[in-house]
Amino acid sequence: MHVIPAVSPKYGGPSHALVGMCQALMARGVEVQIASTDAEPGGHLSVELESPTTHAGVPAIFFHKHLSEAFKYSKAMPRWLDQNVANFDLVHIHGVFSHACIAASRACRRQKVPYLVRPLGNLDPWSLRNKSLRKKLFLKFAGRRMLLDAAAIQYTSQSEKALSERALNLNHGVVIPLGVDLRTNGFAAKNDHSSNQPGRYVLFLSRLQPSKGVDALIDAFVAARHDIRSSEWKLVIAGDGPADYVDSLRRKISAHDASDFILLAGWLDGDAKTKALREASLLALPSEHENFGLSIVEAMACGVPVLASPQVGLAPEVEAAGAGWICNAERETLRQTLAGIFGDEVERQRRAAASSLLAARFESSNVAEALIRVYESLLS
Repeated sequence: MHVIPAVSPKYGGPSHALVGMCQALMARGVEVQIASTDAEPGGHLSVELESPTTHAGVPAIFFHKHLSEAFKYSKAMPRWLDQNVANFDLVHIHGVFSHACIAASRACRRQKVPYLVRPLGNLDPWSLRNKSLRKKLFLKFAGRRMLLDAAAIQYTSQSEKALSERALNLNHGVVIPLGVDLRTNGFAAKNDHSSNQPGRYVLFLSRLQPSKGVDALIDAFVAARHDIRSSEWKLVIAGDGPADYVDSLRRKISAHDASDFILLAGWLDGDAKTKALREASLLALPSEHENFGLSIVEAMACGVPVLASPQVGLAPEVEAAGAGWICNAERETLRQTLAGIFGDEVERQRRAAASSLLAARFESSNVAEALIRVYESLLS
C-alpha cells in the first residue's frame, strides 16, 4: 500500500511521481493500492470517498480532507488504516509532516506491518529551517518515532540522503530515484538536437513558489536577452501556485515590459506538457531547494538540456554527464550562464545529446526493479 497525503499533480513532483511508480510496479506483478485524501490546491478532487476506486489506472481509496492545507487532516483515514493495513505485506509512506503519514505509521506498528518512508526532501536542513518550531514539535511528538521505526527511508538522491541523515542522525536510508516511463508517456529524445526552428524558448516547469527561483530567473532572462540583442528567445513558465505569488510574477513581468516574450502558461499536463517539453531548447530549474527534480528527468528524456542550481538533487548527475549547466540561483550568475547558452548552438546540441543518454538511467522499469529489491529485502 502506498500512503500519500494528496495525489493531485498540482502539488508537484512527489504526487505526480507516485502514479508512475505504482504503474511500473503493477507492470511487474506487484499488487498495489493508493490510500490518500481528496486534497487539491484550493479545493477537493472529484473522487469517490471511502470505497475502492482507481486513480490513473491504479487501485485507490480516498478520504475527505477536513482541515489544514499543510497537515491535511482526515477523520476517516486512520480508522480505515487500522482496519485494513494488516491486509498488506508492506506499506510505503510518502511524506513526513502530514496526518496521513503519522496515521499510517501508527497503524503499521500496531499491526506489525513493515513500512518505509519517502520523505520528499522534508528532512534536509533547508526544509527543517522552514516553520522550524512546528516541525521540531512534530518530530518530537510523532515524526521521529515514525522515522526510527521505519524499516527503511527512501531518498531520491545521494545529496538528500547525506543532508537528511546528518541533520537527524539517521542511518537506515536507501537511494532510489524517481523514474519516467520513456515508452508510454510520450517522452522521446528529439531526432535532431539542433535548435534552428523559430521560437526558441526556455521552459520552467514546476510548482510556482518563491523557493523555485522563478523571480531570479525572470530578471536574469530579461538581462541575458538584452545582452545578446536577440528577440527570438522566450521564457515559458508552466506551473501553478498560490494566487498572490502568481500575481507577483505577473507584476514583475509587466514591470520588465516583457509580456511579449515571457509567458505564464499555467498548469500543463498530459499532451500539452509533453509538447512543451519536446519543443523547448532548455529547461531551467534554479531552485533554492529540490531533493530530486522530476521535470529535469522529463526534459532529458526529450533530449532537452537543463540549467539547474547546485541545490537540485540531480545536479551532480547532470554535471558529471555534461547534460546541462549548473549555476547558483542568483540573478547575475544566471544572466551570464543564460547569455552563454543562448550564444553557443554547438554546446547546446552537445549537452542535449548527453541529456538523452543520462535519462535512460531513470527509466521507470529500472526504478521499479530497484524498489522491488528493497521491498523483498525488507520482507525477508
